[in-house]
Amino acid sequence: MAAHGPLDHVVDHNTLEFAWWNGPSYQMEVHLPKILGLQITRFMVMEAVAALLMIAILIPVVQHIRRRPVSKGGFFNAFEAILLFIRDQVARPAIGGHGADKFLPFLWTAFFFVLFNNLLGSIPGGATATGNINVTGVLAVSTLGVVIWSGVKEYGVAGFFKNLVPSVDVPKPLNYAFWPLMFVIELLGLLIKHLVLAVRLFANMFAGHVVLAVILGFIVAAQGWLFYVVAPASIAGVVALSLLELFVAFLQAYIFTFLSALFIGASVHPH
Repeated sequence: MAAHGPLDHVVDHNTLEFAWWNGPSYQMEVHLPKILGLQITRFMVMEAVAALLMIAILIPVVQHIRRRPVSKGGFFNAFEAILLFIRDQVARPAIGGHGADKFLPFLWTAFFFVLFNNLLGSIPGGATATGNINVTGVLAVSTLGVVIWSGVKEYGVAGFFKNLVPSVDVPKPLNYAFWPLMFVIELLGLLIKHLVLAVRLFANMFAGHVVLAVILGFIVAAQGWLFYVVAPASIAGVVALSLLELFVAFLQAYIFTFLSALFIGASVHPH
């Protein structure tokens, strides 16, 4: 059974929680099973839900766009606007021209997967899988794989690693001496950039939910007459911060996608 402290809602568990009458409490816990020896966790379920939401929403949206030259309906228009924004304001400027369009499936997938996982944490009983460093680490590794693959496809293996080092207008003897050192620095920089990509998303989502949990924890800690002062203030603060968290959910999905596009652009256009 999961603990019931402030950090309970930001760490992974092998249970799901639902707002339901359960005897003396209004919360019901469902223990998740093991499949082939692998323990299913709350974050795994949230990731699966996010993937199913993408399939259920984006496939009809794309089919609708294909059928109609001019999209109609607020729902379809909203998602079409997001898709076009990522194409025209993120992918093409960062990667360059219409050559960026071949990377759109990855960028669209990354954006909506991160967004849906961010938003699921705002639903009662849900959890934010992107508040786990393992999840954001896999997303960053996926971006790194696309970066390396696109650079190798464009310039070959040797050309990709050669392009990591910027050309410096120095005498050849100095260039021969500095090139290996610069190569090591640039290779480490490539890895560190993607590590930061993972840490940035994880830290923002984790920290936001910790703050919400701590503010709600003040209500439990308040005793006597202080409860009637702390409870309304805490609830008002949580409502305000929850609205901010909705904005942060979209912002972090955009930042992750934008930085991924920048890294891909630097790989296919190193200079």
